[in-house]
Amino acid sequence: MINAQNLRNEFPILNQIVNDEPLVYLDNAATTQKPEAVLQALTDYYHQNNANVHRGVHTLAERATHDYEAAREKVRRFIHANETAEVLFTRGTTTGLNWVSRSFGDAFVQEGDEIVISYMEHHSNIIPWQQLAARKKATLKYIALTPDGFLDMDDAKRQITDKTAIVSITHASNVLGVINPIQELAAIAHAHQAVMVVDGAQAIPHMPVDVQALDVDFYAFSGHKMCGPTGMGILYGKRKWLEQMEPVEFGGEMIDFVHLYESTWKELPWKFEAGTPNIADAIALGAAVDYLENIGMQAIHDYEASLVAYVLPKLQAIEGLTVYGPQNPADHTGVIAFNLDGIHPHDVATALDMEGVAVRAGHHCAQPLLNYLDIPATARASFYLYNTKEDADRLVDAIKATKEFFRNGTI
Repeated sequence: MINAQNLRNEFPILNQIVNDEPLVYLDNAATTQKPEAVLQALTDYYHQNNANVHRGVHTLAERATHDYEAAREKVRRFIHANETAEVLFTRGTTTGLNWVSRSFGDAFVQEGDEIVISYMEHHSNIIPWQQLAARKKATLKYIALTPDGFLDMDDAKRQITDKTAIVSITHASNVLGVINPIQELAAIAHAHQAVMVVDGAQAIPHMPVDVQALDVDFYAFSGHKMCGPTGMGILYGKRKWLEQMEPVEFGGEMIDFVHLYESTWKELPWKFEAGTPNIADAIALGAAVDYLENIGMQAIHDYEASLVAYVLPKLQAIEGLTVYGPQNPADHTGVIAFNLDGIHPHDVATALDMEGVAVRAGHHCAQPLLNYLDIPATARASFYLYNTKEDADRLVDAIKATKEFFRNGTI
């Protein structure tokens, strides 16, 4: 079992005082904190190996190139891709989904085709498909949810038809805390000759992911949600699709030959990676992968499940507090969205911050979902591997203090 208290010592930012209280960081669905090993990887690159990759033959360039491509191999192993050619470095989940929409979508989606997503999607997995549907005169369809917030699989089978070209679903919801049956959805999509795209931002940091076992065609995720740096992400794609797709950005690095009026592209994966890449952050993402693998993704998943089993009943017991999504802790990830009756979520988050507890408040880039639930906003606590039961208790106590403050004006 993970010893979160010991892990906290590896994250310098957690050892600070906020508003005269020890920091309890529960905004991990937005971004996670970075361990010393990742910070050191960034420092080492800039102190010792700062050079451009793939171009130079001098020592620094060779070191940088080695470490950069070694990071790609670490990611390949981490997600169980078949080869590094299927692992593209991006700026994050949003970039990856936009690349699929622009490159695959523009090439393969035709007028009258269908694109199927769900009501629980993050804006990054909605707007690219809205734009693609508008460009191609395709139809955008939504899979409904059950009363507990699960994906309605009966409706999924109705929405996915022989007209469907793309199914794009989040692996885990950033609001409802549900994990979607991606392997089953992929089988349904493929039975109708559609491709399966997955927003993996909220899953990849918290559980083992095997893209080949899931049989997905594309899987996008962000480094900063898995102890890595911001501005760095991954798009996995099956080789058979990537080979047929055109790049969406053009310039240096991604070319084979440039003539006066036409050019040819490098082989995979570099044909998609135009310009000087985000070298330092790619290397640091590799360090984050090493860090997580050393702990063990199943161990992380199990530990977070134990935290949710501990804290969710305590939250449910608070009078006037509504938790959204599954009510059974066994069905809930470490993401817990909630509201307190009569108190705006932003006021809740501000009051919790006064107690040193950092949570998120707002629509969480999921406005269609909140409209579907008929609520304007929620507060959201999200747990990770370095959070403890003491953190959970601080959250519960701070919520109770917030209720008391708004009832009696004392905190």
